[in-house]
Amino acid sequence: MKICIYGAGAIGGWIGAGLAQAGERLNVVARGATLDVLQRDGLSLMRGDVRTRVPVNAVADPEALGVQDLVVIAVKAPALAAVAERIGPLIGPDTIVLVAMNGVPWWFLEGGFGGEITGHRLAAVDPDGAIAKAIPARNVIGCVVHASCSLDGPGVVRHHFGNGLIVGEPSGEATPRVQALVELLARAGINTTLSPQIQKDVWFKLWGNMTVNPISALTGATTDLIMGDDYVRGFISAVMLEAKEIGRRIGIEITQSPEDRHEVTKKLGAFKTSMLQDVEAGRSVELDALVTVVRELGELTGVATPFTDALLGLARLRTRQLGLY
Repeated sequence: MKICIYGAGAIGGWIGAGLAQAGERLNVVARGATLDVLQRDGLSLMRGDVRTRVPVNAVADPEALGVQDLVVIAVKAPALAAVAERIGPLIGPDTIVLVAMNGVPWWFLEGGFGGEITGHRLAAVDPDGAIAKAIPARNVIGCVVHASCSLDGPGVVRHHFGNGLIVGEPSGEATPRVQALVELLARAGINTTLSPQIQKDVWFKLWGNMTVNPISALTGATTDLIMGDDYVRGFISAVMLEAKEIGRRIGIEITQSPEDRHEVTKKLGAFKTSMLQDVEAGRSVELDALVTVVRELGELTGVATPFTDALLGLARLRTRQLGLY
């Protein structure tokens, strides 16, 4: 197969390393120091003190690669618009685009999903429709990542815990192409589950991290401190109940209570969320894909979101002050 990783960061590097170890020849679109390291040393995956190095064909220009069979997009949401501007040469009629990103994606309401708002363009994540035009929904397979990885340096990925991907067609169909993708990822050593409703899996993950992420960015606190404060935890629960009702109105029933999910989060201990890590590193934050889009979906479904609005306003103010939004 012709496989390209677009975004050789922590998650993209983890997926790519597994595919390369499974015998696939791996292409990577990268830039700057990451491009230099990948061309010189290949891609490295660290598990504890064990380093696995795999060769890759790293390029700066997607035109150098041409149409691929599989493109894995694994970038932070704020970078997606720039990816969309350049990804065209990689995508043909039969190319699978696996979107391994946090938050609600631009294709969320495609495939007949969403009831009365099916097919609506989500302005929070695709303001002018440029992403949907560049990456057609017919090419997309959705993905939810259940793994924690970070970068030790350019081209050097450290795997911490978790080894799971949930994948699915936006339509919910178990098509031959998605079944073949599940088998490919399994050969890459990744625990891969085929979802009958990938939007539900996206929303359920969002339900847990749309609150703790921005609160950590606001406060600098790790998850144990956030979960340990009764007032903060109560505020988080109020936001989650708004999102739970939005989900119900678009066909996603969440049977858990916020308190059930808090117990899961508490098990992370003194964990730095991805958004807190981004703030500390001076990187743009994924606020729109995690929170702004929930507010938009509330407006579309007629659900009042005063607590979500408060969270968004505070997080937006803080990250704008830092120049990260």
